[in-house]
Amino acid sequence: MRRWMRLVLAGYSMLILCSPALADTRIALVIGNSAYRTVSRLDNPKHDAALMAETLQGLGFTLVGGSAQLDLDEAAMRRAVQEFGGKARGADVALVYYAGHGVQVRGANYLVPVDANPTREADVDFQMLDVNVVLRQMESAGTKLNLVILDACRNNPFGGRGLRDAGSGLAQMRAPEGTLISFATQPGNVALDGRDGNSPFTKALAETIRRPGLDIFKTFNQVGLEVKRATAGSQQPWVSSSPVDGDFFFAGQTFAPASATQPVSSDPAERAWAVTQNTTSIAVLEDFVRQFGATPYGSMARARIEELKKTQTATRPAESPTERAQAVLPNPHLVPRMVKRNVSQGYLNLRREPGQKSDVLTRIPAGETAMVGGCVMPGDGVSRFPSCRAVWNGVVGWVSANGLD
Repeated sequence: MRRWMRLVLAGYSMLILCSPALADTRIALVIGNSAYRTVSRLDNPKHDAALMAETLQGLGFTLVGGSAQLDLDEAAMRRAVQEFGGKARGADVALVYYAGHGVQVRGANYLVPVDANPTREADVDFQMLDVNVVLRQMESAGTKLNLVILDACRNNPFGGRGLRDAGSGLAQMRAPEGTLISFATQPGNVALDGRDGNSPFTKALAETIRRPGLDIFKTFNQVGLEVKRATAGSQQPWVSSSPVDGDFFFAGQTFAPASATQPVSSDPAERAWAVTQNTTSIAVLEDFVRQFGATPYGSMARARIEELKKTQTATRPAESPTERAQAVLPNPHLVPRMVKRNVSQGYLNLRREPGQKSDVLTRIPAGETAMVGGCVMPGDGVSRFPSCRAVWNGVVGWVSANGLD
């Protein structure tokens, strides 16, 4: 009997020693917004969030709400972020992943709840969630490492309404201490939503973080390379990071603060260059030069910028129809617009030039969605309605504004 008890106690001791409680504590909030009520719906964010939630749980993260949080309105998003901030206290690693619409207004980045319906710029503070709110929750929690992943760099869905001055994509932002912010593409650029159920960025991210032996910086560098290849160079993920004290691996190893194992350089330029030198983002390197341009590392960063510019010029893909349209638009921001279902002929003509006398390039069926930009009022009595620059199925032309919802 005593021998049996000793075996039980020994087994129990081994369970305690091997328990995940002795590993790093990982907390994550995963949000995917697809079912927007007043602007264009997005097909993939709910799938992207589900994929990331499953992947992160498999890597030891505890999820706020127990799963991906889908199609949250403004109140639900704020509650989720507040709950996340509470659960992150005392954790080693805190992560927020968001897929859905995002906009930049006056240099600040906002995540868009499914019920957002701004009619003026001032509405964003009450109807959307500033990314800085998330960063403040992390800072308050005192987490050792904070990760913010934003697959939200899409076209401004409110460009034809109350936010005409909002920029394309998301704005550059500086990461607080111990924080890495990952964007699906570079500042001011637009990321692809994807055609196979997941965005190129999230698909690459979910695959890469499962690979053991990649530290956090090699992980996001690899994600960037894979997305660049998958999109023929049209989309290049971007990272903003402050120096991180230690090494973090999504798979294979736990988070180990460097202060416990090795001395940390007191030179901030040296620490920053250690996490920047392998980036493929010119924007990140230019930000480094602004901060540390007078140091020897500034010279290395400038040389790296020139090298990347030469490489990108040599491999730049052919101009897309959307890019050609943006180059000649009165307003360069393309937004989704639906052709009215009650148009008289059941379709809307996409013409070579503004006005009803120009050649018809193709016909857009009623109910279809085109990417539409700036509009002009043609003269000489050729049309009673403004004509808008539009792209549909790769064809660039002009449509009558009267046929658009």
